[in-house]
Amino acid sequence: MGSGPAPHRKVILLKPRGFCAGVVRAIDAVRIALDLYGSPIYVRKEIVHNRHVVDELRAAGAIFVEELDEVPEGARVIFSAHGVSPAVREEAVARRLDVIDATCPLVTKVHVEAVRFAKLGYTIVLIGHRDHDEVAGTLGEAPDSTVLISSAAEVDRLAPPDPERVAYLTQTTLSLDETREIVARLRERFPAIVGPPAQDICYATENRQVAVKAAASLCDALIVVGSQNSSNSKRLVEVCRNYGVPAYLVDDAGQVNPQWLDEAKTVAVTAGASAPEYLVRQLVEYLRSKGFTELEEVELKEEDVRFTLPPQLQAAAELEASRTA
Repeated sequence: MGSGPAPHRKVILLKPRGFCAGVVRAIDAVRIALDLYGSPIYVRKEIVHNRHVVDELRAAGAIFVEELDEVPEGARVIFSAHGVSPAVREEAVARRLDVIDATCPLVTKVHVEAVRFAKLGYTIVLIGHRDHDEVAGTLGEAPDSTVLISSAAEVDRLAPPDPERVAYLTQTTLSLDETREIVARLRERFPAIVGPPAQDICYATENRQVAVKAAASLCDALIVVGSQNSSNSKRLVEVCRNYGVPAYLVDDAGQVNPQWLDEAKTVAVTAGASAPEYLVRQLVEYLRSKGFTELEEVELKEEDVRFTLPPQLQAAAELEASRTA
């Protein structure tokens, strides 16, 4: 007796997914610096939070360090997309380092806001995760004026010197829904609170979360390509699980547990903002080998954001291009 036809299984490939403009800029900064100047190029912290990207750049000649005291005096160093505090910039000057600043412009925007609010005498409530590189940099802009919180419950413990002069800022890679809840609680406690002119959560974080929400009712499981230290990737998993749909974060297809697929007829796939597209393609091929032979790409919003190279590289790249023209 035959087993009958194989069950109909499908992959929904979400778009937008993967690299955002800030990640493209940061990775390009390392690659172009290596092309222009050769190795060694030092990079403080992971240039972006993705293991595969970091390993590839390391193989190309980049040297990743945790702190600047690991960089020889006078050497060339790149600051990661997550930004740094003024203290780190001062140390770079003291060590006569040739700095290429690959901080995402959207993170720089938050830093500028922190400085502005501090100068105006506000207590700044920074919504974010304490162990994240981006938060460390933002906190450093106005450490005496800034309080970090990560949940609505923590709002009730805030005791600013002047409740009429409170401002809030956020990490750029947070959950939209969770942040909205925290801000609402802040407004309840501090009706005069002010925030940034435009939200700090970046366009790519928002777009990927909106896509996951749209797919949650269409799939039996979601697989997110991204590293465990990628905040925006972890938020995608949380967003999906909040809809009652199983969701999993993997560095690559090799981390997929086949049991996740046992009861699934439709699996949605997306990628965090620092995950390269070839890892998504490998995952899709793996799913195909497991019987998910139908592929549908669902695009929720077109992204056309581009950032220019860090000015330190822009001029050098243009000069090199004129020489070889």
